Amino acid sequence: MALLNRRDCLAWAAGAAAAAMAGPLWAQPARPVADAGAKSVLQPFVGVQPQVAAKRLISLSGALTEIIYLLGAEQLLVGSDTTSNYPEAADKTPKVGYVRQLAAEGVLSLKPDTVIGTTEAGPPVVLQQIAQAGVTVALVQSDHSWDEVLRKIRLVGQATGKQAQAEQLAQRLQADWDQTQAQVRASVAAGRAPRALFVLSHTGSPQVAGQATAADALLRLGGASNVMQGFQGYRPLTAEAMAQAAPQVIVTTTQGLEAVGGAEKFWARPELALTPAFKNKTMVALEASQLLGYGPRLPQAVQALHQGLLAIQP
Repeated sequence: MALLNRRDCLAWAAGAAAAAMAGPLWAQPARPVADAGAKSVLQPFVGVQPQVAAKRLISLSGALTEIIYLLGAEQLLVGSDTTSNYPEAADKTPKVGYVRQLAAEGVLSLKPDTVIGTTEAGPPVVLQQIAQAGVTVALVQSDHSWDEVLRKIRLVGQATGKQAQAEQLAQRLQADWDQTQAQVRASVAAGRAPRALFVLSHTGSPQVAGQATAADALLRLGGASNVMQGFQGYRPLTAEAMAQAAPQVIVTTTQGLEAVGGAEKFWARPELALTPAFKNKTMVALEASQLLGYGPRLPQAVQALHQGLLAIQP
């Protein structure tokens, strides 16, 4: 477990300041895990441990914000980042900006005593400035795993003084997760692991997910194999790559479909024309924050993805 005091936290932030963070949050490879042995820790993975419950809390993660509401601690929330849009009430909280492009002034203007987030948050120099202002900053390691979800739940429990409720939530979701993963393992053992391609099309230029992305991990958790190998992060969708990859199914987000004008226009892209997925029009589309946010709805997302994959004809 990596637990740093403020001095260590500031040194970490300053040393990482040169690592610029840009682009969509989900279109980024996972950062290296500082302590590979840490599993489901009760303390925040990076930063300082909240010693007392927050009175004025800011969340820098949509998943953490969702957990705050599930634990009934939303009265402590004075602000959140722009990925915090679920439940609907969270979308109405004062926003401090995009999680990778924060400004200390915007965060500090809401007078928080505690800020919680993941290691996706930044720039690091801004986190340093917030900590220097006397605010407790606690970050959970983001590694696109089920353990990440449990770490998030327990951090929110600490930060809000609702540890018992957090443990109950973690245990309930663990049961759901175990059931879902048992189904996935059975399908994979039976040879049902379709070749899948994740397409992120929230902007005008669709991107495909390679390794070390939230989408890559999600496909594996759902029982699919990612056809995009040999690179990390996201790359533009190209006809040559699609023909070689030959995905059986396209996985995307409902927001992405809306952005391009619906499923019919999505399939009209010439890059997809030579794929088995295009021939059979096989697609699974789910809401973005549920699919890629690695929050408390992850068991539901993986279950829905798995069921969609099972519907594909071998």
